[in-house]
Amino acid sequence: MKATQIVLADRPKGIPTADVFRFEEIELPNLKDGEVLVQPTYISVDPYMRGRMNDMESYSPPFQLNVPIQGRVVGKVTDSKSDKLKVGDIVIGTLPWATKSVQSASSLEKIDASLVPASYYLGILGTPGLTAYFGLMDIGKPKAGETVVISGAAGAVGMVVGQIAKIQGCRVVGLAGSDEKVNLLKDQFGYDEVINYKTIGRGLFEAIQTYCPNKVDIYFDNVGAEISDMIMMNINFRARVIICGQIALYNTPQITRGLRFLPMVLTRSALIKGFIVHDYKDQFPEGMQQLTTWIKEGKLHFKETIIHGFDKLPEAFLGLFAGHNVGKMLVEVE
Repeated sequence: MKATQIVLADRPKGIPTADVFRFEEIELPNLKDGEVLVQPTYISVDPYMRGRMNDMESYSPPFQLNVPIQGRVVGKVTDSKSDKLKVGDIVIGTLPWATKSVQSASSLEKIDASLVPASYYLGILGTPGLTAYFGLMDIGKPKAGETVVISGAAGAVGMVVGQIAKIQGCRVVGLAGSDEKVNLLKDQFGYDEVINYKTIGRGLFEAIQTYCPNKVDIYFDNVGAEISDMIMMNINFRARVIICGQIALYNTPQITRGLRFLPMVLTRSALIKGFIVHDYKDQFPEGMQQLTTWIKEGKLHFKETIIHGFDKLPEAFLGLFAGHNVGKMLVEVE
């Protein structure tokens, strides 16, 4: 049986281009006992994958050249030699970018797609939702009346962070890169204020002061660089700064020099903590239960940007760095 896969053909320097990906046709092996054939339905593309394209040590090993890129995938079992999974089961796992793949059944988790769309397990009930929940609730420890600022607020994580902060009774201010995203966050996701950082330019510092008159108690950082510099100059006493992502710097080949804000951290007795969601893997059931409860209660909503076609995977991934997504970016395999 043949399949098409996408491998990393070259390591990008700066912003990736389409030529770092290569499509290959392969012959799949026959199933062995305990294995299943999985056909993907939704494939996740995520900013962290850019770091794995570099040949350097990080919290996840780098992608290898001429080897299929891997990520989170929701798919359907189309053949099985396993007692654990049967044909027709919907599963989630870390799988290669391929039109079909043979997997050990023990590496997959069966999901219930009758309660929520299957794609939600890659978004609000997947890594983005859990990242938002544990980052804000465990590190941020929000209290009613506090001001929470979120960069990358219209992304898969930021969109959920803002809603959880509102559930906790906080004032929520977001930063996003288009008027469409600004209006969406205010009208559908309950943000109190949203700043379009692309149009406000050098007025960002003053905008933060205006929209955060009591300064910033919690900053959930998905972006980094100059945006974070301006927000850090407006933090409150005992502020909590949650470092979740630095997408503005992922394609920068050299370390840039910016504002030195550690004196502000010192004099404001602030906390800065970076984290990876898998730091909380033992608590995932708790997070899933709470997120599911809020969804059922109508307190949490979600938005997806779905690109259709397996061949559009590189395009969808590159679109992350141009801000083409609202909420979670996914590719639906047709």
